[in-house]
Amino acid sequence: MASVHESLYFNPMMTNGVVHANVFGIKDWVTPYKISVLALLYEMTTSKIALSERRRLNKLILPLQQGPDLSFGQFLKTVEGCCSQTAYAVKLRLHEMADGELKDMEYFFATLPTPFTEFDFEAYKTSVVGIFMRHMLLAYNKLSFSQVYKLYKSLQHYYHSHYAKPVDRPLDIAVLVADDSDMDLTSTEDTVGDRMEKDELDTSMYESELSCRGPLSQKQAEYFLAKQAYLLRNDENKSLKPSALQEELNNMLQFNPDFAEAHYLNYLNSMRVKDIFISTHSLLHYFDRLILSGSEGKSNGDEGYGRSLRYAALNLASLHCRFGHYQQAELALQEAIRIAQESNDHVCLQHCLSWLYTLEQMKGSDSSVLTEDSVKMAAHFCLPYLASLGIQSLVQQGGIQGKTAHELMDALKDTDILHWKHSLSELIEISLAQTTSIWRMYGKSAMAQQQAQLLLNMSSLEPVNFGVQQNNTEAFAVALCHLAELHAEQGMYGAVSEILKHLKQQFPPHTQHAKLWMLCDLKVQLERYMNEGKYHMAEPLVTAISALNKTEGLYRKAQVLKVLNRTTEAYSILQRLQAHCEKTKCTEMIIRVILSTAELHWESSGFSTTLPLLLQALALARQHHLQALASETILHLAFTQLMLGVPEQALGILHEALEPILAHGSVMDKGRALMLTARCQMAVAGSRQDGQGQEALGLAVQTLDEAAVYFSKLNCKQRLRDVHYLQAQLYHSLGQMPKRNKCAMLFRLLDQDLQSSVAPGALRL
Repeated sequence: MASVHESLYFNPMMTNGVVHANVFGIKDWVTPYKISVLALLYEMTTSKIALSERRRLNKLILPLQQGPDLSFGQFLKTVEGCCSQTAYAVKLRLHEMADGELKDMEYFFATLPTPFTEFDFEAYKTSVVGIFMRHMLLAYNKLSFSQVYKLYKSLQHYYHSHYAKPVDRPLDIAVLVADDSDMDLTSTEDTVGDRMEKDELDTSMYESELSCRGPLSQKQAEYFLAKQAYLLRNDENKSLKPSALQEELNNMLQFNPDFAEAHYLNYLNSMRVKDIFISTHSLLHYFDRLILSGSEGKSNGDEGYGRSLRYAALNLASLHCRFGHYQQAELALQEAIRIAQESNDHVCLQHCLSWLYTLEQMKGSDSSVLTEDSVKMAAHFCLPYLASLGIQSLVQQGGIQGKTAHELMDALKDTDILHWKHSLSELIEISLAQTTSIWRMYGKSAMAQQQAQLLLNMSSLEPVNFGVQQNNTEAFAVALCHLAELHAEQGMYGAVSEILKHLKQQFPPHTQHAKLWMLCDLKVQLERYMNEGKYHMAEPLVTAISALNKTEGLYRKAQVLKVLNRTTEAYSILQRLQAHCEKTKCTEMIIRVILSTAELHWESSGFSTTLPLLLQALALARQHHLQALASETILHLAFTQLMLGVPEQALGILHEALEPILAHGSVMDKGRALMLTARCQMAVAGSRQDGQGQEALGLAVQTLDEAAVYFSKLNCKQRLRDVHYLQAQLYHSLGQMPKRNKCAMLFRLLDQDLQSSVAPGALRL
């Protein structure tokens, strides 16, 4: 049974944590609830049940045995969900005992078929069911007559409490609880003092649990902790809410303060709500109890004691890293390294090295040398998990430093071989999510979408425990956010709302990965309002974005201020943001800031001053292989050249950017590129006096028609107005008066609707 429900709430670095003391006010094997489970097994053995229903009941047996005691109503409701016929039979069986006499319960145990008495019994002696029935029968046969009588009275109360009917003779709960110590199979001759002390503990435990689900046994407590820890790791949405879980853990620790695993789950629960005080307190108590219980020392002597100390320091360092306390984290890491070196623990040293380069990355320092050393040492000591994490970290740094796509993909391919060889499902998901991010960074939206879909349609290699599929990890959240943004770029806002709805269900606001979809949702909303010209609705979103990502918030604030004609404020923010990004080496944001600064220069007709800025941005984009940003920069250069009166050169460089934009760009970028192309074609046609000029104007008309389609998808009225204005001019030059009048009418309607003071064809891209 232990192999089925492994204690997943341990950190991978921390194993061997075992609970020894039985100090929960734990009840014996024979309880009214366990008799109900026995009755269920009896009916499953003696009755004919459909195959599908039997399969569901078989899956239910283990949770019923290992879970907390349920009330009779909850038990019946659970069984009815699998097979209503069996639930009715179990109800009749318990009715015969509870409304009958003591001999009816005796007869039930005497006639109960078991794998030890029946030759053709379905369950094996060593199976979960076989061991459970053996324990029950041994415990029942060891009871004295008075203990059997008390058990029978408890069964009557358990059954009749469901129907809210008084029993023939009122049952004193306190008396039953106080006498439970007589049914203890491990010590039948307690002293009077010990019995009184145990009575007080059991009474308070029974009263606290009676209203909800009954007292917990040792196995039930371990099962509860394992289940909640597994849910926190794989599907936090299905676990108990932080406050409810905290209450349950407080109840457990009230009766057993030395229960180490409960302290560790308390640490995980506190991390959900970012409570550093309780997190630190619980983590330290976990290792204190682990050492005091002797679970490490008994098996490993002094080595077990030292192992707990060094991993305690390492976990404390990781805790401070998560909260951004870099100085405290560094001190804890130094302590862990010192103890690990004294004990010659290479595995612990590798974990320390992994956290060391992670800490350097968080501080904004170059950690590539440390990461490479970590990968080499992890491979030397056959630690594939740490080696793969190091390679993925190197890939991330390589993308920032401007490595080519094929270099990064080759490195990820090598790690994928390692993942599949060792069945590292979690790292496979991280690798696919990282590949998605890399393709988006390089401006290959089609490849990014393919990788995201591959991750979402991949079957997990992890075993399915507690009915939970492992699809609530950070990798899935990242992939879904990428998909939402990619759909938003194409104007498919209906699909975006469906994706975000799913994200909100899978990652509720209180979960640790919720800020990913929150930021994604805010960015999509802001972009939509900006495209539609609803700047008054976009402005409040900037504050919310700043709370989640300060850098992104500053950039978006500058964008909003720019369209509101608050040029001085926008320029000041962009200058501060560029200085910050140059320190943190955030190349993508530097290029975006330069492009926004160039647009501010356009407002004052400073086109010649923007050329050095745009050439600098283009050099950075090409150096780091950022195709999307390079294409965006070329559009800015072409517009600048058009405004400087050299449309032929502008049209020449535009062809370099059109292909990648039409293949991978957003709908807005496609529309802007085509409209700029049409304006360049119009300018070139104006300088020609022969038939080539008319041909160029005809091409410009077709180009503007395509641009109008893209702008219509986004409901971008301002740009649609500009398109209709240019179309009216073109048709007038071509002598097509009906079409000119139609475009003029459309322009007039949109201009009245917008009520904007900005002239059509203004100085903007």
